[in-house]
Amino acid sequence: MARIVKDLYQRFRDENIVGKYIYANVAVYLVFALIGVVATLFNAVGVADGVFSIFRLPADTARLLIQPWSVLTYMFMHAGIMHLLWNMFALYVFGRIFVTFFSTRHFIGVYLLGGIIGGLFFVLSYNIFPFFEDDVKSSYLVGASAAVLAVVVASAVRSPNYTVNLMFAGGMRLSRLAIVTVLISLLFVTSDNAGGNIAHLGGALAGFLFAIMLNKGRDLTTPINAACSFLAGLWGKVYRWIKEHRTDIRIVKPGRRSDREADYEYNARKKDENDEIDRILEKLSQGGYSSLTEEEKRRLYDASHK
Repeated sequence: MARIVKDLYQRFRDENIVGKYIYANVAVYLVFALIGVVATLFNAVGVADGVFSIFRLPADTARLLIQPWSVLTYMFMHAGIMHLLWNMFALYVFGRIFVTFFSTRHFIGVYLLGGIIGGLFFVLSYNIFPFFEDDVKSSYLVGASAAVLAVVVASAVRSPNYTVNLMFAGGMRLSRLAIVTVLISLLFVTSDNAGGNIAHLGGALAGFLFAIMLNKGRDLTTPINAACSFLAGLWGKVYRWIKEHRTDIRIVKPGRRSDREADYEYNARKKDENDEIDRILEKLSQGGYSSLTEEEKRRLYDASHK
């Protein structure tokens, strides 16, 4: 098991930024799926739902105020395996296109910016439009689709004529694909997946604004990347401090000295052992082997084989 985890970690490190985000989304899904399985086995589904709700984005602003981190965490969570697979497939295809036009830091910033703006669109819409009035308390948002659509739209603005080969539709210009996706989301803002489609629109707007403003010399992802760099540096300092001050606990085989064993205790124990062997040898020289007890014979045998 340790070998598998090590191999996966090495693959994660070797991946480009798009692969790393796919790994992160899959890992988060698996963690919550396992929590759900264990909770179900113990007839505690409510516990799993409670844990899940802490990280998904609520439409209720009162709830959002006590879990503001959900503006970020929701975009790494998914409601089911197909939801995950579709978003990760889209992220893989369009993420690779994005990084050919922009940098790794831009990808990080646009992904997070699209998710944040999409989440805010969701919350604001549910609290502004009377159509959602009865659903505010019970509505939550999960999924990376707003972040992915930001990546798609930014790429389309940067290179509108770039052709994408779709499985059933054949070749399609990236600009047309982005427009069609946005129109579909707009037409379905009152559907059963209203929250998701509203978030799509927010993500699309974020990607559009990023690409337009970057052409004018202004990078909208700079504050996000600065915050990420600060947090990464802070974590690095905490990790180094823990590594320097942690207390290693090792299992020591019988008869072997621990690296952390105090010198005084070690020397005292060795002196007692040597004194006991000297006493047994003195007794042996005076009365012969037959004068030794069974315990003394055993001690002498053990000492001779060390």
